[in-house]
Amino acid sequence: MIFHRLGLILNRESRRGVAPPKTPLPPHDRNIYPYRGEGGHRSKTLRGVRLFHKNQRGFTIVELMLAIAVAGVITGGITMTIFQVFDGSARTSNHMTAVRQVQNAGYWISHDAQMAQSIEPDPVDDPLTLGTEVLTLAWVGWEYECGGNNTCIDTYEVCYTCDDDSDKLWRYQKITTNKYDADGHLVVTTETENSSYIAEYITSEPTVTMAGNKLTVTIIASVSDAKEQRTYEIMPRTSP
Repeated sequence: MIFHRLGLILNRESRRGVAPPKTPLPPHDRNIYPYRGEGGHRSKTLRGVRLFHKNQRGFTIVELMLAIAVAGVITGGITMTIFQVFDGSARTSNHMTAVRQVQNAGYWISHDAQMAQSIEPDPVDDPLTLGTEVLTLAWVGWEYECGGNNTCIDTYEVCYTCDDDSDKLWRYQKITTNKYDADGHLVVTTETENSSYIAEYITSEPTVTMAGNKLTVTIIASVSDAKEQRTYEIMPRTSP
């Protein structure tokens, strides 16, 4: 009896030290189960991946709604910022355009008014000019030599008109040249006329007043929502 039990124990211990034979899968089984290794056991990497997906939690409906709301707020803020940038740039551009138009009109009126010996604010409209006349200036230039013993004198007449249809301020100029010989007799008289608009976006007729020896001109230009208004005070030269 004792020897019989001892034999069983030894037989059991010997079996524990011997590894079971590994039976490889046939080729077709490997194609069907590519994730299995030798002996048909799954690799540790794939087991980890499956475990990762198994334990991963999804988003709840509240979390999704909150994420969509936050994304909407951010998108709306970015859109409003871009719109304000473009709108501010457009307003700045329109205002600069209005400023340039007023400055250009003020330059020409100031230049002619400082030379003028005769100033006529709000003159009677001339049918030959375009728009409503707002100011007429006239002066006589200096005498100068114009060939041989002849001398010439130029007389200038400048008329400013405002065209309500095109919102433009026009400048009409007529130069009358008298040519005299050495004895002071008039030889010939020639006239030169030209016209050009000096400012755009003049939406209202310039205000022109004459008080004493000071000419006051108010010019307004409007480009879309931008508006620029300036007042010029000019001291004409005294008549000879």
